[in-house]
Amino acid sequence: MKRLLIALALPFPLLSGCFYPASRGHALEDKVAIENEQIRTELKDMKDKLSATLPKIDAKITEMTKALESLDRASRSSGADIGVRLQKTIEDLGQLRGQVETYLFKLSELEKGVKKVEDDTDQRLSELQGTDAAKAAAARRKAEDLPRPSDKKQFLALADSKAREGDLALARVLYGDFLKKWPKDELVGEVRFGLGETYYSDNKCREALGEYAKVIQEYAKTKSAPYAYLHSADCFGKLKMRDESRLALEEVLKSYPRSDAAKEARVKLAELDKSKKKANSGKQKK
Repeated sequence: MKRLLIALALPFPLLSGCFYPASRGHALEDKVAIENEQIRTELKDMKDKLSATLPKIDAKITEMTKALESLDRASRSSGADIGVRLQKTIEDLGQLRGQVETYLFKLSELEKGVKKVEDDTDQRLSELQGTDAAKAAAARRKAEDLPRPSDKKQFLALADSKAREGDLALARVLYGDFLKKWPKDELVGEVRFGLGETYYSDNKCREALGEYAKVIQEYAKTKSAPYAYLHSADCFGKLKMRDESRLALEEVLKSYPRSDAAKEARVKLAELDKSKKKANSGKQKK
């Protein structure tokens, strides 16, 4: 039993090629984070320069306004002096305006760069993850439009019905919502088993074993516990972990000897024995 629980607790990082490799995802996320940080640093620098320049423009505009307002009081100055001062102010203002336009252009280009990096990252992650992320998002949108029963048993029945209909992604959303709404309810064991079954039906043994392990370890008295062992055995078999598969089947017979699952376990154990004898016979002939 202890060996079986250890096996169920394994993360199985290399057992199935259909799963998204976390190491590649983390490396990609780190690279993108560095690129984004560099762009954001440059963007901040441009914004700081723009913030420092704008007060100068405001000051020049104020100075120019005062110069124009004082024209009628400048009779003691020559027209040439006023013209020179005004021209100098206009030139300074034009130079500052040119700097601001340059900064604004660079800011716009940097913001486009950040957006492109983020879009490229989302696309690359989606490609690595395959269609699972898209299916999950679509299921979440579908679940939002689905009327939800307030009664927990009816809620679970709804999730189970979606699983039986083959809408596995939607069923997973509903099971997950049940766990959020009633995390300590006595039905949680059945919910965990239902989640495991959706992964089992989707041929995702790693995720299925994770849910079955929770049923076995935390909800051993729930009615579906014998089948958590039984289907764990099937998953172990698919993963070529025959010893663990046998342990799971033997545990069904030991802990739930009168259950329907035990009848199936006996058949599967007989098949394992037959397969083992056939393999040994083949080795002896060689």
